[in-house]
Amino acid sequence: MKFLDETKVYIRSGDGGAGAVSFRREKFIEFGGPDGGDGGRGGDVWVEAVNGLNTLIDFRYQQHFKAKTGTHGMGRNRTGAGGGDVTLKVPVGTQIFEEDSETLIVDMVAEGQRYRLAAGGNGGFGNAHFKSATNQAPTWANPGLEGEEKTVWLRLKLIADAGLVGLPNAGKSTFLAACTRARPKIANYPFTTLHPNLGVATIDGNEFIIADIPGLIEGAHEGVGIGDRFLGHVERTRVLLHLVSAQEEDVAKAYKTVKHELEAYGGGLIDKPEIVALSQIDVLDEDELKVKAKALAKACGEQPLLLSAATSKGMTEALRALRTIIVAAKSGEESA
Repeated sequence: MKFLDETKVYIRSGDGGAGAVSFRREKFIEFGGPDGGDGGRGGDVWVEAVNGLNTLIDFRYQQHFKAKTGTHGMGRNRTGAGGGDVTLKVPVGTQIFEEDSETLIVDMVAEGQRYRLAAGGNGGFGNAHFKSATNQAPTWANPGLEGEEKTVWLRLKLIADAGLVGLPNAGKSTFLAACTRARPKIANYPFTTLHPNLGVATIDGNEFIIADIPGLIEGAHEGVGIGDRFLGHVERTRVLLHLVSAQEEDVAKAYKTVKHELEAYGGGLIDKPEIVALSQIDVLDEDELKVKAKALAKACGEQPLLLSAATSKGMTEALRALRTIIVAAKSGEESA
């Protein structure tokens, strides 16, 4: 399945049906009076967050959504049927913006959440509505009101508990594949990961979702490399696992490069709880490992975890550290 996390769509709610001009016609009833019914209401345009989706690819093939027009009123005081609604089904975590791509309309953060993006037009009154003591035979009716139309942006920010960040080839995809059933592409060249991947990790009976995004390089916030466009997918995470490859000549510089890009991006990423890990340690001997671990500890201000997804060394400790922060964050949210 192809990944798409931003798209623009055109929506239009249905027009209301017109009211009818009609008079009662029956044998032996010479002046039956007006009996034109009201028009039906136009259909609405809704958006709904559903489970089982993690991309907006469906909206690449259909960008126009129009609700049905209400049925016109009819004689014998018959009201027209309402127009059919249209529902845009989106992944949980999708944000809806106005055409300026900055004004947030709604953030779909829960499965089953629904929001009306455009209301259908009201149906027009039939001539029976205008009957009065001084006007017993009105010959006019109202047209239905027009529906709303607009262009909106859909922007997906995946909902995960933990996010993996680091330079390209820091071992993020290997980590995800080792602790979940996700099968991201893994290869020995930069930018193997071209779009975010999700996986569900389990440790000590607790499950949590991990998001892996493409690697960041210096200048990513200015569009260098793949850029920072996928950082939005870790904005909602409760903790970041920052992987620094043991193959880097200068692990301190590698750590600071990614931290600088996170700070330049904004979105509160720099303030999130962070676990730093020296990854791919299976390629180092004991002496090199000590030197690089010490340099990384000095750069980040704490003792980094040492792990190798290829040999499973340190994986349990890393998952437990993530779980501890996630559980604490969830408990705090529930008590708030």
